[in-house]
Amino acid sequence: MDDQITMPVAKTAAEPAPSSSAAPARSDAKGLKSELPRVLGLRDLVLLVVGIVIGSGIFLVPGAVLRPLGNSVGLAIAVWLTGGFLSLLGALTYGELSALKPDAGGLYVYIRDCFGPFFAFLFGWTLLLVISSGSVATLAVAFSNYLAEFVPLNAWMAKVVSVLVIAVIAIVNVRGARHSANLGNLTTAIKVLAILAMSTALLVFGKNTVSLTGAPSPPSGGSSLVAGFGLAMISVLWAYEGWQYATFSAGETINAQRNYPKAFVAGTGILIFIYVFANVGYIAAIGGGGVAASNRVAASALATVFNPAVAKLVTIAILISIFSAANSVILTSPRVYFAMARDGLFFKRLSEVHPRFGTPAFAVIVAAALSAVLAATGTFEQLLTYVIFIGWIFYGLAAASVFVYRRRSAGTFRSYRVPGYPVTPLVFIAAAAALVLNTIITQPRRAALGLGIVLAGAPVYAIWRYLATKASPKDPRQPGPSVP
Repeated sequence: MDDQITMPVAKTAAEPAPSSSAAPARSDAKGLKSELPRVLGLRDLVLLVVGIVIGSGIFLVPGAVLRPLGNSVGLAIAVWLTGGFLSLLGALTYGELSALKPDAGGLYVYIRDCFGPFFAFLFGWTLLLVISSGSVATLAVAFSNYLAEFVPLNAWMAKVVSVLVIAVIAIVNVRGARHSANLGNLTTAIKVLAILAMSTALLVFGKNTVSLTGAPSPPSGGSSLVAGFGLAMISVLWAYEGWQYATFSAGETINAQRNYPKAFVAGTGILIFIYVFANVGYIAAIGGGGVAASNRVAASALATVFNPAVAKLVTIAILISIFSAANSVILTSPRVYFAMARDGLFFKRLSEVHPRFGTPAFAVIVAAALSAVLAATGTFEQLLTYVIFIGWIFYGLAAASVFVYRRRSAGTFRSYRVPGYPVTPLVFIAAAAALVLNTIITQPRRAALGLGIVLAGAPVYAIWRYLATKASPKDPRQPGPSVP
């Protein structure tokens, strides 16, 4: 459908000049900053990958992984390792893409360059309308729900807390990527240390033997273990969801060609270790059956091994974890809207760099405002349920970009090449496709509604293209004035 569409800011696949230092942002003809300053280093990227992935899932979902596997600890650990391995394959692929195109927008840029602006716009549209905004809203509402365990909150007070959390994060991110990264680094370090401390304590004082060889019980519902493995894998892949967001901040990264591959590998490796170690700790505390029977496994494990008062510490860790994840989403996703606006496919104001703070401040404000509306109205739950699986269509499409870039610039030197090419990206793409197809087959109504929300962006795209072309009639291939 997009073959006849000409990209208004067509970019080549030539190797970009190395971004080896935190050079000051360039300015436009009016003396205003036109580029985001590069302020994020390797440590920031590693902690960003970890911080954006670990929310509340590891404290809650291990039971949902064990149940369809007949409470088999060995199979559950295998699923967690497999999910981490698939994420690592994607991270290795995105490492090459991020090193090749260290521009603000990440996945949006890869899809735009290789598959055209229409699909790139649909990705940005879905990210803004539901995926990113809905994720932040979900995290903010979860924050107020967990805070209610310490401070009594009625319904409207909980909504106020959710909106205030988003507002605080927005203010930090408007004031600078460096401020946001510092906050994210601190909160991510705290939650990682908390999870490791909790898991170690459960492993040391737990009275259950962690056996990986026990025979599984018949899965509930009469399903097969093969079907159960697939169902468990979906839960695990959701738990690993989010590391892709780190690509959005490539335009603010120092030495992106060198740091992104390292950060993706290190961050994904840390996540795999944390998730497996936490599961081992839970099993040592309450056994495979206890984990499968609990929807709040971390609290149950601590209450069993120690006492209910100690279990309250989990709530504090979850609050910090949720806040950290929400901050990471707001740090990264507005860079996609910033890139869209620079391409003339969104409001021009979103492409502006704040003259003092060096951030896409207006894009941050818009993203935060929409998240706050979703959190206050509660509409995010329905929207996110329908659309979240769509993200994996775009994740697979972005990974496929590596084949297009390589074909266009065969023989060009690259500072990093994905190991195991072409198998590595192909396996990741196949996993993304399987996840999407499973949703379509098992939940066709949900899938149809989700696709409808995404495709609602098609007429919006047509309008933006028409107005952008009308504003620059002389040469529509060049970036004309963006639509006001």
